[in-house]
Amino acid sequence: RIKNMKSIRYVILAATISSSACSAMKVAVTGTTGRLGRQAIQLLSSNGVQIRCLLRHPIDASVSASIEKDATSSQVASYLANLPGVSMVEGDATDAASCRELVQGCDACLALHGPYMPPPIQSLFRLLPESDPKHSRSVNYLAVQNLIDAVKDSKTCKRIVRVTGKGEAPTQFFTVLINMLGNMAKAWNYEGEQLLRTSGVDYTIVRPGMMGKDDIPTDKVMALADNGQDLPVTAVTHAQIAGLCVNCLDYPNAARSTLTAMNVEAGTGEDSYAPLLAKVKYDTKEFPKSLLSEHKKAARNGAAILAAFMTVFLSGAVGIVKLVGGVVMGLTSQQS
Repeated sequence: RIKNMKSIRYVILAATISSSACSAMKVAVTGTTGRLGRQAIQLLSSNGVQIRCLLRHPIDASVSASIEKDATSSQVASYLANLPGVSMVEGDATDAASCRELVQGCDACLALHGPYMPPPIQSLFRLLPESDPKHSRSVNYLAVQNLIDAVKDSKTCKRIVRVTGKGEAPTQFFTVLINMLGNMAKAWNYEGEQLLRTSGVDYTIVRPGMMGKDDIPTDKVMALADNGQDLPVTAVTHAQIAGLCVNCLDYPNAARSTLTAMNVEAGTGEDSYAPLLAKVKYDTKEFPKSLLSEHKKAARNGAAILAAFMTVFLSGAVGIVKLVGGVVMGLTSQQS
């Protein structure tokens, strides 16, 4: 309960909508029942915004509605569906027709979806085809293209806010690890970013820190860097980043910008994103056109290093077992 209250406080601090512009919007949301999506939807609803939420499965009337941290996606969906201004659209972001239906009549889209975490062996040995709807290529790349196409076809939707992550350093340890164990999630996230940058659609790309922890300092800790600039990686909350995504819609100057969102030492940042967003400028950096081959090469090298380590480890373990076995057999022979 305490953690939930803290999350609510973060939402209030991070994204009190600063004008009537956003409240007059209709906003499409993907990643509806995810940790990020549910926070954004609650915030939008509480500010009188009409929301169209993409949902892969129909609402199950037999489950009890809940927004608790341990609630199932069906329970969360039921809870969100009953909020003011919320309507559900059944479909999947990897399906182009679903995306077209989702953005109908909307002014902006919050693309908050992400891939599931596959079994490590499946990802390491590339057992899931890239064409599979669950693969990171489908979720982080093709779904983004679907949303771009849907927005272009729409007569009303003019903005996409997409949450990705740091991924411009293919050989960085955690990037390699996530690519190895997550079906190249970092790699396809970056390729999806590039789709937005070259689309001609107004976009805001948000690269957050490590989301998940709730017990972090709250006093003047928020920081932003625009133009794809870097900040030291820190923990941030889902509520903070959801608030940032919503707040972006109120700042036209944040269109066509790539934002890094981290927390800094208490007292050295801001209490809300409003003053930070007011200073944001559009991207002028020349981002690499593609980093896919570099990401894949780094992941292959990482897998080779891991395989070599495991081989040495297992060889050593077998040697120890043989040694212990020999000692035991020797002792047994002496006793007999």
